[in-house]
Amino acid sequence: MTEINTPLAGLDTVDWAGLEHAYGCADDVPGQLRDLCAEDVEARRKALHALYGNIFHQGSRYPASAAAVPFLARMAADGSLPDRDEYLQLLAALAIGYDEAHLPVGLDIGGWRRELAEFRSRDPQDIRAEYDAWVEAAADEGERRVREMRRAMFDYERQLDAAEAELGAYEAVRGQLPALFALLGDDDPTVRAATAYLLAWFPEQAAESLPRLLSVLDADSEPVVVATALVSAGLVGDAGLVERLTSFLTAAEPVVRWAAATALARLGATGAEGAESAVSAGVLAELAAAEAEPPEPGVLFHGGDLRGYAAASLTLLADRFPEEALDAVTYGLSATSGPASFPVAAAALRLAFAEPGPNGPPKFVELTQRQQRLIRTLGSLDADTWRWANFCEIVRQWGLPQQREAMRVYAGMPQE
Repeated sequence: MTEINTPLAGLDTVDWAGLEHAYGCADDVPGQLRDLCAEDVEARRKALHALYGNIFHQGSRYPASAAAVPFLARMAADGSLPDRDEYLQLLAALAIGYDEAHLPVGLDIGGWRRELAEFRSRDPQDIRAEYDAWVEAAADEGERRVREMRRAMFDYERQLDAAEAELGAYEAVRGQLPALFALLGDDDPTVRAATAYLLAWFPEQAAESLPRLLSVLDADSEPVVVATALVSAGLVGDAGLVERLTSFLTAAEPVVRWAAATALARLGATGAEGAESAVSAGVLAELAAAEAEPPEPGVLFHGGDLRGYAAASLTLLADRFPEEALDAVTYGLSATSGPASFPVAAAALRLAFAEPGPNGPPKFVELTQRQQRLIRTLGSLDADTWRWANFCEIVRQWGLPQQREAMRVYAGMPQE
């Protein structure tokens, strides 16, 4: 396959040996990019797996990440190639990392840039002094050990390089968007959906992307594509879209109704000036329904975990529906196990106890009935959930017991 006038044009002009990824020298990346264009399915699968491991290692990005972006974008735009939706998803990952970190409110690119600029300007010694004070303020010995480990791992230059690489990858993907807008009209619905998903993370391009996303709502017949465009429009748009999106709360497809509620919750439909209370109630009803029985997977947001995304969105309704939102998320939590419990538990605890704190809640008998119900639900989750350090860290943030039996003791539940 000649590489002149193909997605791989210019591949050999990049100094890959001078770039780094997670495992050091990035001279293996061009071969992996070539394999993404291969006819052999297994070769493409292995190459994609390798790229997720080296230029997107556990969410981290590197100098080689930005260098790979133009080739991935051209592959996605080339209708003769397979797996183009996969390449669009990789582009989104390279741009923002794991999307759960930015949901339910969307990407704050201005805050991201300001945070990096502030970090660049700081004296590393001042940061180390802050780490020392943070360690001294630990509430107990266990927390102190964790903080000491964090302090020992701090490396200013390395952290700055990592932050620069992350923003560099984002900017590289942003530069490719004009060539990808047309994929919203691609013949392949998975490509259309992946393109709509990608556009959710570039609010600065809303003037160009939002009209196109809204056109998808009128022109596309695939529920997953429409649902993805709804969520993306909600993430890059403003309250002026409320009236436009409200009609989708009564769509026939559950995933479209979920998406409309998700978008409206983010847009502040429950508090937007002129928004009818019926719209607010409809948003609550659809998100609560997703907690009880989430729509079939297929939407890319939140790793396809629509119950977890709905739980996060319900926290946006806490000012108007505090009891109803907590009831819905607590019910959803009771139906989860393992990693699927993490976002739902975090949302439920925030709804029940507001911001996390080291002192924890009062005695169990002093809690409200809804708070008690949540604690019992946590104590009822299976051992597969409680064996995860991630889950224990979530409950620890609210000062709650970090072992299942201890939680059951706190709640006065029978011991097993």
